[in-house]
Amino acid sequence: MCFFWGTTYLGIRMALESMPPMVLVSLRYLMSGVILLAFCLWRRMPLPPSAEMWRTSRNGVLILGVGNGCLSLAETWIPSGLAALIISISPFWMVGLNALLPPRERVKAPTLAGMLIGLSGAALLVGPGALSGGAQGSAITKGFLVLMLGCFSWTLGSLVQRKQPSVANPVTSAAVQQLAAGVAFAPIALLAGGTVHWTARGIGALLYLVVFGSLVGYTSYIYVLKHLPVPLVSIHNYINPVVAVILGWLFYREPFGGREAAAMGIIFAGVAVVKRFERK
Repeated sequence: MCFFWGTTYLGIRMALESMPPMVLVSLRYLMSGVILLAFCLWRRMPLPPSAEMWRTSRNGVLILGVGNGCLSLAETWIPSGLAALIISISPFWMVGLNALLPPRERVKAPTLAGMLIGLSGAALLVGPGALSGGAQGSAITKGFLVLMLGCFSWTLGSLVQRKQPSVANPVTSAAVQQLAAGVAFAPIALLAGGTVHWTARGIGALLYLVVFGSLVGYTSYIYVLKHLPVPLVSIHNYINPVVAVILGWLFYREPFGGREAAAMGIIFAGVAVVKRFERK
């Protein structure tokens, strides 16, 4: 999960060369949802009860639909490596929302200090470009705000999914969530419009996202979300940006200099402080 999700930032950028972001989100999860659900039915895995089915579907729309929809939209404005670095702030959303959703857990003073450290890293990463004005500054600002909305939605859906009682197999839950996200975003893709240019590169990127981003990566995420502590699950937020930045530089020569490296270090330091003082 940690490695393959780091590669999906590049996969999304390549797929966006052929199709609009909402079309990508809908197609990706319709395909992966149908494939995974067919596998579950073939293996005679029971579907969730009706009440749990609706809750799981809602969580899938929040996590995958809104979360990855925001990421795909943001990558039309900013480089994939920068998007991955910004999303590395998401553990702070996890800590904050976990303190608000029942059963509530009070945020400790050292944890708050770590969150402020991470915020300063985000300011160093995004601030100079946003304050410079012009087209580039506007794109960075829009990308940052959209990604924060995506982080909020992804975290909210993940925490609700983790806290809700479930009798379904995690693989079946992942299938339901992916299919629900694909169906929910189909009308949005139609209303948003745009032209699809089918190319071998675009089709390859889409298939890579379906197999390694959704079938392998997300199914693994739902499994570990059920069986491992939240801090351990969120470790992918540290590895994904490193993979994404390296691949973005290799394939697109996306810029990565001293300021980005310093910002990454500050964000990771803030996350380390949060993890150190959060309850095990």
